[in-house]
Amino acid sequence: MAPDNLHLYQLAFTHTSFVRLNLKGNQETNERLEFLGDAILGAVVAEYLFKKYPYKDEGFLTEIRSRMVNRESLNGLAMKVGLSTLIKVDTSSGMSRHKFINGNALEALVGAVYLDKGYKQTKTFILDKLVKPHFDLHQLTTTTSNFKSKLIEWAQGQNRSIRFEIIGQKQSGSNTEFTAAVIVDDEAIGTGSGLSKKKAEQAAAEKSMEALRATGAIVG
Repeated sequence: MAPDNLHLYQLAFTHTSFVRLNLKGNQETNERLEFLGDAILGAVVAEYLFKKYPYKDEGFLTEIRSRMVNRESLNGLAMKVGLSTLIKVDTSSGMSRHKFINGNALEALVGAVYLDKGYKQTKTFILDKLVKPHFDLHQLTTTTSNFKSKLIEWAQGQNRSIRFEIIGQKQSGSNTEFTAAVIVDDEAIGTGSGLSKKKAEQAAAEKSMEALRATGAIVG
């Protein structure tokens, strides 16, 4: 798939630390493409799972999609396909060591493909080049991740207080969606929703762990 607009792909690999000015004087980085690519990637993966698992409920589909497109997963995928060698980054700023810089660039690449080629070719690119070759759906769907226990273990190791609170619930037909919050040292660090209190707490724990990894509070 040859690019029509090469500039978009160059921009996809331009990190904010390696800023350059365009002719209008605006700073150009890959952040806007990352925003777009995140939405497109999520939509394509959601549709793929929806069709592949026609009898699975919303909670199952949401969990598997989250495992596929979370920051840690995308960062590993970007490293696997070799994007790290293409990213323009100011090495003196220390940002080259940022945990999710590669995954962010992957999302930006998806955004670039979408603007350059449209949705249909972007969907083909995502499924044929990223999802099918690099994700073991059998493993993803048969293993469980207990984010709550991992987060509690981290908090205990750091001598931090932690609790989970159900902060809301919404009725939708016969289903009740719960929203949970993770409170660390009396500060809410993440929220999540699910069709049971347990699933809501797991979702909140996962979001909280992503936030803590992004700040460097959790490594690995």
